[in-house]
Amino acid sequence: MTEHIVVTGFPGFLGARLLPRILRRNEGSTATCIVQDRFADVATRRLEQLRREDPGLNGRIELVRGDITRPGLGMDDPDGVARQATTVWHLAAVYDLAVDADVAERVNVGGTRNVIRFAERCSRLERHHYVSTCYVSGRHCGPFTEDDLDVGQAFNNHYESSKFRAEVEVAAARDTGMPTTIYRPAIVVGDSRTGETQKYDGPYFLLQWLLRQRGVALVPVIGDPTMTRFNVVPSDYVVEGIDQLSSLARTVDRTYQLADPHPLTVAEMVEQMCRVVGRRGVRVPMPRRLTQWALDHVGPLERFVGIPGAAVPYFAHPTHYDTTRAVVDLAGSGITCPPFADYLPNLVAFLESHRDADLGVMV
Repeated sequence: MTEHIVVTGFPGFLGARLLPRILRRNEGSTATCIVQDRFADVATRRLEQLRREDPGLNGRIELVRGDITRPGLGMDDPDGVARQATTVWHLAAVYDLAVDADVAERVNVGGTRNVIRFAERCSRLERHHYVSTCYVSGRHCGPFTEDDLDVGQAFNNHYESSKFRAEVEVAAARDTGMPTTIYRPAIVVGDSRTGETQKYDGPYFLLQWLLRQRGVALVPVIGDPTMTRFNVVPSDYVVEGIDQLSSLARTVDRTYQLADPHPLTVAEMVEQMCRVVGRRGVRVPMPRRLTQWALDHVGPLERFVGIPGAAVPYFAHPTHYDTTRAVVDLAGSGITCPPFADYLPNLVAFLESHRDADLGVMV
């Protein structure tokens, strides 16, 4: 049977990198990318770039106007697309820690529900692939396994809670018969080899703060930095890991946490950052709630420090992500998460040479 892929989230970072890999597995495979009107020009340019890089993709990728927040994904002919589809990849989401509740509900929850309804119309469907996030854990204290989902957790923001509720919808569809694989990345940073990224958040906030100082750098720390861990993964590990896992029959109906199995503590991460940027860090203990409130409500402070209030809780995150299933099912592929210290110099080099780049949003 000829494979036809339907993808949301193109031309986002993940979709634009995954799609060519998926199509190269089978020379006869084709794809329909559902693209919002506002991203149509960007999607066209990205598609042209992919075709230049790999002429074998010519004629195999179609861009269709649509909107995941609408029934039928906003397409003119959803039934026609559904009749062709063998695989549905749902990558699109609002990735913004400060997103409003209404937007998070409409895009992350309602959009996911609409994709599931569309997938149910695909009579040839072989699998639904869904990209979630490790942070469906919320602020769960302790280990969070790949089989965990609802453990009574509280959430830091509407982004987390909406992605949790979206994954609940996906899990319900899986449990009633839809063949599904779920991927949960941790905090994604740049490529481990080139440092290239489309967004500066997570650890980049702290890196930018260090780079703005000279010699001795004041480092605000929340809670006990020797007891909490900051889990980051390079984008190439996420892309290659999802590509590999999605190609395996045994991964159907499984969930994978694409996180660092051995994340550094916040203290260790700060030490490595100071080493790479050539600063002597001096820790300044700060109360978490007061710090977050001040960054949220005192505009000059956030502009000066460069760290948004929404990012503060992640520097005192109480959850440890178990990656056993991902490690086992990637064994033998050569795909492993490299240690943060090994690729940090590449992240810093890219950041220093692209300070003013308009990097957009990675989804």
